[in-house]
This record gives sequence, structure tokens and C-alpha cells, in this order.
Amino acid sequence: MNFAKRAEELSDQIIKDRRYLHQHPELSYKEKNTTAYLVASLKELGIPVQTFEDYTGCIATIKGGKPGKHTVLLRGDIDALPIKENSGVEFESENEGVMHACGHDCHTSMLLGAARLLWEERENLPGTVKLLFQAAEEAFYGSRYYVDKGYLDDVDAAMGMHVWPTGPSGKVLVKDGELMASCDNFIITVHGVSSHGSEPQHGKDAIVAASSILMNLQHIVSRINDPSNSLVVTVGKIQAGTQFNIITDKAVMEGTVRCYSKECRAMVEENMRRIVECTAAAEGCTAELEYFYIEPSLVNADPMLTDIARKAAVKLYGEDGIEEAKKATGSEDFSYIMDKIPSSVFLFLGCYDEEKGCVYPVHNEKFKIDEDILHRGSAEYAQFAADYLEKMAKGE
Repeated sequence: MNFAKRAEELSDQIIKDRRYLHQHPELSYKEKNTTAYLVASLKELGIPVQTFEDYTGCIATIKGGKPGKHTVLLRGDIDALPIKENSGVEFESENEGVMHACGHDCHTSMLLGAARLLWEERENLPGTVKLLFQAAEEAFYGSRYYVDKGYLDDVDAAMGMHVWPTGPSGKVLVKDGELMASCDNFIITVHGVSSHGSEPQHGKDAIVAASSILMNLQHIVSRINDPSNSLVVTVGKIQAGTQFNIITDKAVMEGTVRCYSKECRAMVEENMRRIVECTAAAEGCTAELEYFYIEPSLVNADPMLTDIARKAAVKLYGEDGIEEAKKATGSEDFSYIMDKIPSSVFLFLGCYDEEKGCVYPVHNEKFKIDEDILHRGSAEYAQFAADYLEKMAKGE
């Protein structure tokens, strides 16, 4: 099959699916209507689909008609964000305060388009394709359910994709090695002694201690970390104090840590804990650190798969259809699938287009894309799966 041509023929249907999903966004773990829409669409095509009594999302399975022992997984995430939409599109969200501001509606419709392509091509596929419509990516843990429950145990390779507003619209963006950062979060609670604001000598100021801790945390980045390793330590939330003239006895800070290398990730907690406790002690206070390991970094560590992805894009759209991806400091819970299935690859589909006003970052209330590129995502999904199975069936 010419996947590029057939995907373009299906473009109207892919856009129709996307608009329905965009108008009816649902938050993480609550994607019941979204799941029902997907299940109905897949069953209408005749594709076997697996659902879960205790979880949203679904897995469709397409068994090829030719001999082949391998199974490849294609994944698209389905959840939305708690954002009030201000994109100006005519099909804005009908669910107040909930928006597909990260393109998951695009991923879902692209993957549904790929399901249509692969189902039509099933007799020529030498192996099996699984399509995971995954819940709760925005909650950091969504993919773990399918991995931990064993639903991906038979998968040999996996591919995920994300529309990306830093790349030219319609270009497939591929990169070997580090692509997206790990995500760990922390909470620091500082305990002091309250007193009147006019008599600070009688108290131990938790705000001053927290401020010192906040500044000293950056020493992890600038003086402890190897500068060749990218690292971000951010405190994004501080809660302290009850009134202007009270030395407060408690301050709470919350933040996030982003990096790429496992070695860098491993050293942060120990150094942060020492800085938090010792800085608080220097101010006459105490402090405790809660550290949460959320998502590992996303690394395209299998050169064979990135090669298949590149060649698939070139086969579909020529050399002009592909560019090198740039590293991103955002995180992706596809990384948990990668931990389970080392032969995995993650791609970006560029969606930046100044002429069409598609210039806003993900997680922005004005985020939008040119829907005419969606069929390209469907074609890349399908071509990658078909080419992988063909390569493995030939013993390459």
C-alpha cells in the first residue's frame, strides 16, 4: 500500500475524529467517553479491541496475514489538560476548563487513522501490530498500568509520536539518543518558630530559611553537576505566612528536577537533601525533603528503530519530509514503556506554522495546529509498523 496516498485520502476522517475529540476533552483517568468513542470506531472497522474494567484507554490488535513472529506497538495518548481554551477554533472544547492543549487529540486521531491503514493492509503484514490508546499521560503514570498488568509483555518493539511546536509543520523529527528529560518532583517543608514581626530575635524565620534553601539549590546545577550534563532544578510554588507582621513558623516549597543522564538524575536527591537540612540548620530551623521519582528520561537507544523511522518518513515524503529533532526538557511517560521495551523509538511531528497562527507552545490556552498535517502522522505510524515487521520477518 502507498500509505502516504491512502492517508491523504483518509484526511477528512482523521480531521473529523480529531475535532470530535477536541470538542469533548477529558482529564487523566476520566477518559470514559473518549475510550467509548475509540472502541466504537475500532469495532465498526472490525478491529479487535481490548478494554479494561478498572481503567480507561484501550488496545487494538491487528494480526497480519503473512508469517511473522514479531509484534510492534504503536502508542497514542488520549487525555486532556485542566486549561480553559482560548484557541479561537470553531470546534473549541465543550467541557469548561478542560482542553486538548498538548495535542493528544491529534495523536489519538492519527493513531486511529493508522489503524484504518493497517487494517486495510493486514493481509500483507508479516506479524502483529498493537495500537495502545493510552490514558493519563499528563498524570505522569498513565502508561504504567498497561506495562505493570502485562498487557505489553508480547511486544518486541514500540513507537510513539508527539506533535511538536518547535519543528516545521508536517516534518517528521527524529533523533538518536537523548530526546526528552526525566521528571522528578519534590516538596520541601521548613519548620521555624513564630514570633511578632517587630521582634524577629524571638523567632526562627521559616521564610528566610526557605529563601536561603531556594538559592542554594541552584548550586546543584552550577557547582555540583557536571556542566556537560543538562540539569534544571526549579521551585515553582511557595506557601508561607499568615499575616504581614508575623514571623512564620512554616514554609512549603514544591518543585521539579529535569535532566537526561541516569548518573545526573541519581546524584540530585542526595545533594538536595544535604543542602535543605544544612541550610535550614544554619538559620536555626529544621527542614524535610520529600523526593518523588516520576518519569525516566526518554532516550532513543536503538539505532535500528530510528533508522526505520527515518527511512519510513523519506519513503513517504522524500528527504524534505524529515528533519533532526532537538532535545526537549519536557518529560513523557512513554519512557516507562521504553524501560519495559528497550527496542522503542519516539518521534516528533512538527506543527509550527506562522502563516496559520500555529505558533503557541503545548500547554498554552491558544495552542492549535494545522489539521492538514495529521494524515502524515497516520502514515508515519503505519509505515513504521509495516517496515519493522517486514525487516524482522526477513531476519534483518
